[in-house]
Amino acid sequence: MRLIPRSFFWRTILLILIPLIVAQVIIANVFFGNHWTRVHATLARTLSGEIVTMMNFMDSGNSSAAQSMAKDIGINISFHEKLNRPRSNDNKSHEAGMLASELSGRLKRPAKIYIDRGKRLVYVDVPTRDGKIATFGTSLHRIYSTSTEIFILWLVGAILIVSILVSPFIIMHNRSIRRIAKAANRFGRGLDAPGFEPSGAKEIREAASAMITMKERLNRYNRTRTDMLNAVSHDLKSPLTRMRLAVETGNTTPDALLGDIDRMTTMINGYLAFARGEMPEIEQSTELPAMLIRIARDAAPDKEIETVFPDTPVQFYARPMALARAFGNIIENAARYANKKIKITEIDSDEHVEVLIEDDGPGIPDDKKSDAMRPFVRLDDARGTKTGGTGLGLSIAQTAIENHGGRLILENSDLGGLRVRVILPL
Repeated sequence: MRLIPRSFFWRTILLILIPLIVAQVIIANVFFGNHWTRVHATLARTLSGEIVTMMNFMDSGNSSAAQSMAKDIGINISFHEKLNRPRSNDNKSHEAGMLASELSGRLKRPAKIYIDRGKRLVYVDVPTRDGKIATFGTSLHRIYSTSTEIFILWLVGAILIVSILVSPFIIMHNRSIRRIAKAANRFGRGLDAPGFEPSGAKEIREAASAMITMKERLNRYNRTRTDMLNAVSHDLKSPLTRMRLAVETGNTTPDALLGDIDRMTTMINGYLAFARGEMPEIEQSTELPAMLIRIARDAAPDKEIETVFPDTPVQFYARPMALARAFGNIIENAARYANKKIKITEIDSDEHVEVLIEDDGPGIPDDKKSDAMRPFVRLDDARGTKTGGTGLGLSIAQTAIENHGGRLILENSDLGGLRVRVILPL
C-alpha cells in the first residue's frame, strides 16, 4: 500500500495540511485540554457547593431557606417518596464525572446524577434524613461547557477553509508544471511546442525559460553541426578534386599539392579545435583580469591594449581552459582586424560578470552579425580579405560561453569596430 501520493497536487496538499493539523492538535491538547479540565472542575465545585449548602439547610429544618436559595441560583428542588429512574446513572460520564467526585467528597450520603441530553438538563438525586429523595434539577451548562467542542469544530472548519483556499493556487502551479512536462516531452522528440510560454510562479517561469533556452541551444547545436559538416565537406572536396585532376593529368607542381594539403590540414585543425571546445573540464575558482592580460599580450603584441578592470575583481567558478580558449579566440579575432587599439573592460555585479572586448577595425554590419557566429562562415567583405582563418573563432567562443550559462553578444564599438560583450553568471 502506497502512503505517499504520486501527484504534485496531493503531495502539496499533505505538505500544507499535515503540519497545520499537527499544530492544531498540539494546541488543542496542551492549551484547551488543561482549560477544559479547569473549567469543568470549577463548575463542578461550584454546583456541588451549592447542593451541599442547600442540603445543610434542609437537614437543619430550614427548607424554606433552601428553596429560596435554589430559586436565586436557578436550581429547581423537588421532593419525592420514590423515583422511577434508570438502573444506571451518569455518575461516571464525562459530563458529570467531576460533579460526582466533588459530591462524594462533600456529602455523607450517596448522590446519583442523571442527564437528559435531549433537553440539556442534569438531575441530582440526594436522599434526605426523613427518607425522601431531594432532586436538584438545573441546566447541563452548569457542569459542562461545550466551548472546547465548538473550538474543535472551528479547527476542523479552518482546515477545510484552508484546503479550499489553497487548492486553486496548487492547481495553477500543477497546471504550469504539466505544461512544462508536455513541452519537454515534445522538445525531447525534436518537435516544437506552439504557444508554450512561461507561466505560474517565479521559479516555475524560470524553469520554463531555462527549458526554452535549452531548446534554442539544442537547435543551434544541430544547426552548427550541419553547417560545419557542409563546410568541411565542401572545402575538403574542392582541394581533393583539384589534386585528383592534377595527378591524372600530370599538370601539377609540388607547391600546388602542398598548398591544397595545407588548406585541408587547416580545415581539420579547425574542426578539432571546435570539438575540443566541448570537452569536459572540472570547474575551478577563476579570476579574469590576469587571464585576459596574458591572452591579449600573446595574441596582439603589436597592438595598443587598454584594460579597465575593477580594483577587486570577482572570483567565480568556471572551466578555465574552455574560458581561456573562448577569450583567446575573441581577442585573436580583435587583433586580426584591429588597426591599432584593443580595449578590454570587466564590469562586475552581484549576479554576473561582464567583459567587453572592443577593437578599432572595420566592424561587422548589423545584418551580418548573426552569420558571424556560424561555424566556417567568414565575412571577408566586411572584415578584410587577407586575414586568413577558418571562420570558427566566434563560434567556438560562443559555444564555450553558453556552456558556462552565459551569453555572447556582438555590438558596434565606440572605437569604430566590433564590440564583443560576454556575460557570465556568478
